[in-house]
Amino acid sequence: MINSSCPRALRRNIRGPWLNATLATILALGAPLVLPPAANADIPPVDFGSAEDCAVMAGNAVNSTDLTTITGEVILSPGTALTGFPPGTIRGEIHMNDEEAQEYKVDMVAAYNNAAGRTPTATIPPDIGGGATLAPGVYDTPGGVFRLAGTLTLDAKGDPDAVFIFQADSALRTARVSNIDLENGAQENNIVWQVGDSATLGTYSTFRGSVLALNDVTVMEGAAVYGRAMALNASVALDGTDTLPTTRITLPDNPPTTTDLTSTPNPSRRGEPVTFSAKVNGNYQGVSPTNEVLFKDGSTVIGSAMIGDSGVATFTTTGLTRGVHPITAVYVSGGTAVGEAWVEFAPSESSVVNQQVLDRGGM
Repeated sequence: MINSSCPRALRRNIRGPWLNATLATILALGAPLVLPPAANADIPPVDFGSAEDCAVMAGNAVNSTDLTTITGEVILSPGTALTGFPPGTIRGEIHMNDEEAQEYKVDMVAAYNNAAGRTPTATIPPDIGGGATLAPGVYDTPGGVFRLAGTLTLDAKGDPDAVFIFQADSALRTARVSNIDLENGAQENNIVWQVGDSATLGTYSTFRGSVLALNDVTVMEGAAVYGRAMALNASVALDGTDTLPTTRITLPDNPPTTTDLTSTPNPSRRGEPVTFSAKVNGNYQGVSPTNEVLFKDGSTVIGSAMIGDSGVATFTTTGLTRGVHPITAVYVSGGTAVGEAWVEFAPSESSVVNQQVLDRGGM
């Protein structure tokens, strides 16, 4: 079934038709330098432009077998081959080499070039996962092939804007039932897998982030992709299931939140308890956000607390030194039960509260 009734915000900046020659501008990466993995808070996100609402894009074809679900727009350019719907389902608009599809293609090629041209912050082994945790950064690997098995955790360190970019000159392969976990505010929209040839996402795996492959993307039976599958030159293939749940690609669309922070007393004295209260605001079908809030002094996490029934997380400390401390609260998201399903509210960060700490004498 194809459902094109989903609303879409109009964010258009017409740039003319897409040309195959654009792909010739894709930047070549230099020889890898082995570095220890390190966070980099200054990495800008990859801009998808007009294609940000696109869940699947292919140059030639999108092919589906059995039960699959795509939530988000489907784009084909210059090809127009769309097969397997039904029994597959598309919950979003479809553009086949029309003006919008060509515009989307231009912007997605630009996104690919942007991701490929980033300077790596670390070179890591090709085999990732197995319980490993990575901080924000730009990662490449010797040989140009990433292989993911087991669980890979991406830890945003309390920064909802943290960016993770993986550069694979050749291929991305994820194993059966492999998994990507997000921690401390990491978001699917800020994770990009740039692949110089093809990507295969394994059977019953859980994958997070946007795959930008030069040629092909294959999504195996029962895989759950929270992000995008983009095959610029060739095809996206989805191998569906015989029963529910379906093989699925879901464009990230987390309900928004805001976080408000207060402190008392302010100013305080050194050694005196200071209580920080973070109110997390958001609503989805009558349900409010739950889970954890981190409290930061500048970029350093100084504590955490769970959201209570009132929607407030409270943290008290006596450890602040004399001076002014720029305190923020970060709601780091997490699954919240909505009936028999789960919703992932978007992370959010409060404005800065400047906590003034005086000496015990009051000066």
